[in-house]
Amino acid sequence: MSWLPTLIKACYFLAALLFILGLKRMSSPRTARGGIVWAGYGMLLAVLATFFLPDMHNRGLIIAAVLVGVAAAWWSGKRVAMTAMPQMVALYNGMGGGAAAAIGAVELIGYVRTLAILHPPGLPDTSPLRPESWAINALNPPPALVALSPVELALGVLGALIGAVSFSGSLIAFAKLQGWLDKRFVFPGQRAVNLLLLAGAVAVGLALIVGHASLPLIVVFFVLALLFGLMMTLPIGGADMPVVISLYNAFTGLAVAFEGFVLGNEAMIIAGMVVGAAGTLLTQLMAKAMNRSIGNVLFGSFGAAGGEAQAIEGAQKPVDAADAAVMMAYAERVVIVPGYGLAVAQAQHKVWEFAQLLIKRGVKVKFAIHPVAGRMPGHMNVLLAEAGVPYDLIADMDDINPEFAATDVALVIGANDVVNPLARTDPASPIYGMPILDVGDAKHVIVIKRGKGTGFAGIENALFYGDNTRMLYGDGQAAVGELVTELKAIEA
Repeated sequence: MSWLPTLIKACYFLAALLFILGLKRMSSPRTARGGIVWAGYGMLLAVLATFFLPDMHNRGLIIAAVLVGVAAAWWSGKRVAMTAMPQMVALYNGMGGGAAAAIGAVELIGYVRTLAILHPPGLPDTSPLRPESWAINALNPPPALVALSPVELALGVLGALIGAVSFSGSLIAFAKLQGWLDKRFVFPGQRAVNLLLLAGAVAVGLALIVGHASLPLIVVFFVLALLFGLMMTLPIGGADMPVVISLYNAFTGLAVAFEGFVLGNEAMIIAGMVVGAAGTLLTQLMAKAMNRSIGNVLFGSFGAAGGEAQAIEGAQKPVDAADAAVMMAYAERVVIVPGYGLAVAQAQHKVWEFAQLLIKRGVKVKFAIHPVAGRMPGHMNVLLAEAGVPYDLIADMDDINPEFAATDVALVIGANDVVNPLARTDPASPIYGMPILDVGDAKHVIVIKRGKGTGFAGIENALFYGDNTRMLYGDGQAAVGELVTELKAIEA
């Protein structure tokens, strides 16, 4: 069947188109769902086409693995709560990086075994079976032997390094988001240790590439790469989590693309490049929103700051639901700022119900979204879309900030760092320099918060002590439910 390879490549090409078109549709909330479906069909087509590759082996084991993976993903996807979506994304992303690293490991082990056959102990240096001469004459290798060309070997090592870092780093991110690890882990000389681990992994990788490959050296290589991913992620602060998730997403895509070159699989190359490019662009956008460079994200101590933080004067002033409802009922403009606390309380549906009641009274309502609100990029957009909030009511930070000065009431629900004025005024603050939502410019600010704690990142918020701020303490869903009840009572 000489036509079969051509058909497989055609399927890969069609899958690539579906990936790209799907990613394009994901750029808008209106078409994102369809984009995910399109990309899913592309992946299904690529997987099915791969089973018909002429040199495919162990199809039974592969099918069994696919069935186990699909069943686990279906079960977990149906059961995961919206509040746990960031850690699920981190975990799935880590699995992608781990798969790429595993492919690299198999290729390296196969390379070592091939070298053992081609260059057994005592083989004369002048033998044409020396690995150096065989690699140069790659178009005519010894029969029945498969090995990597120097370029393929280099790409395989690079993909394995990046994939291993993404795997261990994503697992740490998952554990932190799940609450299994402390929020930050910092020790003196941490940057130096991280750089030494990275330098060691790169040095061992170079040794593998130049012909000193052995099974013990492969083990050392992966141990160093995994440790670097772990140590790079341990200092993460809560405010930096969206940047880290998008960064590891880019790592996984690049690792898959490199391993695709090694395997000669067009579908892996294209899918990996698309994911890597999208993840890289998203990381740059997230870093810009956090006022961080990519180098700081990679090697900095996430969320670290030096010096003594500014003292915050004043006291938090409480308000009850009845008074808060009256303030918004007779306002002309209300801007609602959701944060991770809204996700924890699963209050998005109640918030939209409250917003609809305000809109019926003629109040102009908008939702303000900070680029890194929540625990992953787009977290708040997903929550609001789930509740049915129209897209034209959702505004990005750059668009909504000029409007706060003309806003009567800004209602903050579970947001902390993204509205904290210390990002502008306190050089010692971990979030200093980060662009924020200008909530404090509104005439009145109402903050729904469980208590007087400092939130996930452990940073005190000066907004809560402002003269125009009132605190509505309580669970997000319960507090908004009270606002709904009080607003209906006003209408009655």
